[in-house]
Amino acid sequence: MTTEERYRAILRNHLPAESVGWVYDFLNHYKVHFHVTRERRTKYGDYRWPQPNHLFHEMSVNGDLNPYLFLWVFLHEAAHLETHLKYRDVQPHGHEWQAEYARLLAERLGDFPDDARPLISRYASRVPLSRVIGRRVEEMLHRYDAGAQDAPVLHLDDLPAGSRFRLKRNPSMLFVSVEHRRTRWLCRDEASGRMYVVAGSAEVVLL
Repeated sequence: MTTEERYRAILRNHLPAESVGWVYDFLNHYKVHFHVTRERRTKYGDYRWPQPNHLFHEMSVNGDLNPYLFLWVFLHEAAHLETHLKYRDVQPHGHEWQAEYARLLAERLGDFPDDARPLISRYASRVPLSRVIGRRVEEMLHRYDAGAQDAPVLHLDDLPAGSRFRLKRNPSMLFVSVEHRRTRWLCRDEASGRMYVVAGSAEVVLL
């Protein structure tokens, strides 16, 4: 087995299959020293830029994460690397990093599960990034942990405007979300064209 094959095999153990080639190419292009670490309760990942006594990019991601969370964290750290190369001395999670992270998430959106894509797309759609939506994404991705029993739950607030959905408690009607109004959404019933106001916390099935 070649060195490349060995590294790709390691990545396949931790990432969605669609991400392996891109991640390998990213690490190889930037000559990153990459580590899959044990569980760390204080953080999921880490990035260190080159310094006089530390001459290479170094990244790590916790190895106990499920593949989708692993990718989510990897992109977070990859955004730190690219932000450093473009801007050098800026705030770690400032506007520049947020823009890079949003871009990477948008580029790799198809590597995440179908039910998480609308929420990730919403998270990455504008800077500054929303911490509340970011936490929701992590909660949703945690439902893919080994042994997780509950199916992922979507709320209307998780979806962008224009989404087609049914209410979980009343699936007979098919809606399209039209406009966000604080804690509620204005939605159109596709069959009748009538408008309804639906709570953003309502559990929905995305169509």
